[in-house]
Amino acid sequence: MKIPFVTFKPMEKELDDDLKDAFNRVYKRSWYIEGEEDKKFEKAFAEYCNSKFCVGVGNGLDALFLALKAIGIKEGDEVIVPSNTYIATALAVTYVGATPVFVEPNIQTYNIDPDRIEEKITNRTKVIMPVHLYGQACDMDPIMEIARKHNLYVVEDCAQAHGAMYKGKVIGSFGDAAGFSFYPGKNLGALGDAGATVTNNEELANKVRVLGNYGSDYKYHHIMQGNNSRLDELQAAFLSAKLPLLDKMNEERRRIAQKYLDGIRNSEIVLPYVPEYAVPVWHIFAIRCTRRSELEAFLNNAGIGTNKHYPIPMHLQECYVGLGYKQGDLPIAEEISETELSLPMFYGMTDEEIQFVIDKVNEFK
Repeated sequence: MKIPFVTFKPMEKELDDDLKDAFNRVYKRSWYIEGEEDKKFEKAFAEYCNSKFCVGVGNGLDALFLALKAIGIKEGDEVIVPSNTYIATALAVTYVGATPVFVEPNIQTYNIDPDRIEEKITNRTKVIMPVHLYGQACDMDPIMEIARKHNLYVVEDCAQAHGAMYKGKVIGSFGDAAGFSFYPGKNLGALGDAGATVTNNEELANKVRVLGNYGSDYKYHHIMQGNNSRLDELQAAFLSAKLPLLDKMNEERRRIAQKYLDGIRNSEIVLPYVPEYAVPVWHIFAIRCTRRSELEAFLNNAGIGTNKHYPIPMHLQECYVGLGYKQGDLPIAEEISETELSLPMFYGMTDEEIQFVIDKVNEFK
C-alpha cells in the first residue's frame, strides 16, 4: 500500500464544483486585487477567529512581519520566539530589524515553555511571539500574564493551527495580533501562497493594510514606507469556498489522530501529548524516536510517506550564525529536531490507510 505524507485529492474532489465556481466568479468579474472576494473572506475569517478585523496578505510570513512593523518593532528591539518552530517565525523578526530571542519548548507539547520566558526578557524586549506548533495551542494564560506584567505585545503565530482551541477559546484571539498562513498544505490552505493578520485593534489593522499596499492609504498617496503584500481575489475566493469545510476537516484530523494515539503501541515511539487546556487541529502528527533515521527508512520502504518538522533547529541554521549560538545551547529544541518524525495526516485518509500506518509503526523494532 502506498500512503503519501499528504494529499489534497479527497478534499479537492469534495470541493471541485465550489472551487471551479470561485475561479469563474473572479474570472468573469475581471477584478483581481482588493475586491469583493477579499472583503468577503476577511469578514468571514475574522468572525471565525472571534476577532474584529482580518487583513489578507501575501503569505504567512508577511502576516507576522507586517504585524510587527505595524506595532513599531524596529532595530534594537528583541522579540521572544520559541526555539522549536519553522524559520518564518524568526524571519518575521529579523525583517523588521529586531533580534529573535529563542526560548526552549516544553518537551511534552513542543510549544514555548512559559516558565522559561521571563529569564530571557530584557529592557529591549518588546514582543512575545508564541507559535501554536503542529496545530496545538500554546498555554496562553501564563504567556498573557507575563506580557501584562512586563508591558509587552503578544503576536500569535497561528500558521499551523487554524481553529485550534485553548480553554474553549479559538487561538488567534488572545494577543494584540495573530498571523495565519494559507499555504496549500495548511488546514485551511489556498491554491497558492496567501496569509492574513487578525486583530481586535482597528488602528493596527489599518496599519497592516496600508503597509501591505506600498504604504498607501489611497491611490498614489503613501504615508508609510510599505511593502507589496496583498491577498489576491482568486485565493480569497478559493479560501471562502474552503472555510465552511474547515471544522469538518479539523474534526476528521482529530479522528485520525485519536486512532493513532489509541493504536500505536511501540516502546520506541514517543506519542504526542495533549494537555487538558488544548483542543488541537493536528496539522502535524509528530512522534519522536531516538532511531528516527531507521524508522523513517522502515516506513518509507513500506510505502508510507513521512516528513521531519524540523531537522535543523533555527539557532543552528546557517543564516543565523551571526546570533552566536552553538550546538548544545538549546538542547530541547535540538533533541526534538533530532528525533521528531511526522506521520501521514490528511483529510480523506481511509481507515485502511490509518491502520496500515499503525501496524507498520508497531512492527518497527
